[in-house]
Amino acid sequence: MEHRCEWRERAESLENDLAAANTALTSTRVELKTTQEDLAAAKTKIAELGDQVTGMQSALQKLQRHVFGQRSEKMPSVSKAIRDPARAEAERIAALQTRRENAEKKRKLVSRRIEHKVPEEKKVCPKCGGHDFSKLGEGKMTELYELIPALVERQLHIQEKLRCRCGETILTAEGPDKVFDKTRFGPTFMAQVAVSKCADALPLYRQAKAYRRVGVQVDDSTLGDLFHRTAEIVDPLYERLLRLVAEKEIVLADETTQRVQAKGKTRTAWLWSFIGRDEVDRELIAYVFSTNRSGETPVEVLGETKGKLVADAYSGYNKVTTPGKRERAGCLAHLRRRFFEAQSGAPEAAKKAMEFILDLYRVERAALEADILGTPEHLEMRQTRSSAILDEFKAWLLAEQGRHLPRGEMGQAIGYALGNWDALTLFLTDPHLPVDNNASERALRIAALGRKNFLFVGTDHAGENLAGLYSLIATCEVNGVNPVAYLADVLLRVQTHPASRIDELLPHNWKPPAPQPSA
Repeated sequence: MEHRCEWRERAESLENDLAAANTALTSTRVELKTTQEDLAAAKTKIAELGDQVTGMQSALQKLQRHVFGQRSEKMPSVSKAIRDPARAEAERIAALQTRRENAEKKRKLVSRRIEHKVPEEKKVCPKCGGHDFSKLGEGKMTELYELIPALVERQLHIQEKLRCRCGETILTAEGPDKVFDKTRFGPTFMAQVAVSKCADALPLYRQAKAYRRVGVQVDDSTLGDLFHRTAEIVDPLYERLLRLVAEKEIVLADETTQRVQAKGKTRTAWLWSFIGRDEVDRELIAYVFSTNRSGETPVEVLGETKGKLVADAYSGYNKVTTPGKRERAGCLAHLRRRFFEAQSGAPEAAKKAMEFILDLYRVERAALEADILGTPEHLEMRQTRSSAILDEFKAWLLAEQGRHLPRGEMGQAIGYALGNWDALTLFLTDPHLPVDNNASERALRIAALGRKNFLFVGTDHAGENLAGLYSLIATCEVNGVNPVAYLADVLLRVQTHPASRIDELLPHNWKPPAPQPSA
């Protein structure tokens, strides 16, 4: 007979209950772990979506500012942002001096004295009825500036011909200097066409219209031929200028688009600016036309040269800023613009960042006012005052970085600053190195204006000719040389000038020819 034990049955029942509980607990743990993983994935997805939404909102706000924004919303210039009200009197004196200098330039203009006489019928005294008047001083002088309309002169050059009495010899006097055979246009006319297009962004069809107003019946195709012939003649000067720019220790570079005519449409090409500065801070500006934006253009221009290259973070400059070549210097103005555009999402932080940058510009302004730019004193100022500002700025950026979404405008601006820190702070090592690339942006403004006015160039060769003339004319202007007088002179001289002395004809070395004695 089987013995029945109540305690044993109860123990077995508890054991079964415990096993079931353990199974249920294990199942619950698995479900909880799965739920936690799903929750973490959901949180990650939400964060990613939040980043995308923030980025889209920032892009939308930026677009709205661009399309609908008021001019007051545009980033103020550095000079206005760091203006010190306490220096108002000094600025007033400087402005007064500028006005005096401008007045002196006006006094040097060609002047014509025009006498205005009192008519005889008005020489009657209303008091006594007398007619006896005497001259009172030099008279009342009124200054008037008047425009003399452009004059295109038709010159008839008569070359004397002489025959010897023996009848065997005939001598003919030398004719006028011509830029090329069979041309009917003089060098100054050709120079004016090039300068009007490159310096004033005046399309050729508008120039033709202006010439017709003064009686010269010329069409824009003829002016186009003169423009391109001018570029081809001075091309050796352009090529030499480009090589000189590449030899400079400091080069500034930037690029912009240039439309080129294609079948039934236009295509995008690129115009690059390269600015070199020599020992006396004279600027040499060279433009290069290319069919694309690849890094081959900087390689072709700068090659294996060493020094420093001031440019933005575009990867096209990477091949010339590798170890053993040029050191890359960043642009504080570009960085400031990024923080300015981030104000919609993080106004206080963006303003704080911009204030750090303006402090760096205030150091540069102090060096300018002390007349120590490029000197050891300037370098010391950078390595003490500017370095301290940058140390504080970097610490602030690192502390601020985690408070903003990486894909938001503020997060991107901070990431740009920290990611390019070495380039942005390279100016601490060289007092000649500019803190921004504004000179390059200024050099491309005329190209942007030309793109707006004459829209496109006809061919790649036309783009290359445009770049060559842009280079010589811009270098003339930045060095205070009249580009019309320069081109009119070198168009005649470059074709016979010794190649070993071609530097004499470059804009920054050019001297106006001595006036020829009259016959």
